[in-house]
Amino acid sequence: MTEQSEQWLSQLGFRFGINGPHAARTMMLAELRLLLGHTESQATRADYAAAIVGRNVLGKPTSKTRELTLRHMATLYGLDDSNPIFRALRRLWPLNESAQPMLALALALARDPLLRATQAFILAQPVGGAVHRESIQRLLAQTHPERFSPASLLSFAKNIAGTWTAGGLLAGRSRKLRTQPPMHPESLTLLLFLGYLEGRTGQRLFSSNWVSLLGGVPYELEALAHAASNRGLLVFMQAGGVTEVRFPGYLKPEEERIRLKAAHVV
Repeated sequence: MTEQSEQWLSQLGFRFGINGPHAARTMMLAELRLLLGHTESQATRADYAAAIVGRNVLGKPTSKTRELTLRHMATLYGLDDSNPIFRALRRLWPLNESAQPMLALALALARDPLLRATQAFILAQPVGGAVHRESIQRLLAQTHPERFSPASLLSFAKNIAGTWTAGGLLAGRSRKLRTQPPMHPESLTLLLFLGYLEGRTGQRLFSSNWVSLLGGVPYELEALAHAASNRGLLVFMQAGGVTEVRFPGYLKPEEERIRLKAAHVV
């Protein structure tokens, strides 16, 4: 991906670089559920700050931990209605509680380069196979040579493994096994939308790194897309060998113009 495309995608809610919130925390699924349950769908960044720091809806013991939690969650999810990918998550979040782990994981991957660097490794592991924390540590050390101390790599690997577990691609406590996550129309919608923001259209949306998280075969994914379309989550049509996928109402006009610029650069 070019530097120019990263600049455009950053305006659509993605984050790039090296470091990310997983240097300190997991994707905080429980906290996200609490926060979104205590705020309105059209909440502003100030509303989320008031909920976490002012009203302490997450039950943190000190003002410092509340402020740190706000910082981590804002970095990881955006917590801003002006952020297109966070806005899409809020739109889909209340529709299916079972889809929420994958929705959260998708946003965490879009906004945390540290976590995103481990995606190919996790997906390459056979379902049912053991995934050792030491393997994640070695991967991070190879990706960022001499950048992090052994203690930091251990902490990062624990947090990252915790997120992949919460997201449904790993299972177990001390011994992690690769698992197949459940597939839901809501989660597929967000994954297709992320690929759409990157410039993919039509059938190419189903072969993106985002959709690969679900691990489904083409006919399963298309059936899921039909279900999402029937529920009004997106528009999915197939005719004469042509696939059309649209996301009415997901982007504002200026955001759509930025998407087109990013697609042109890609």
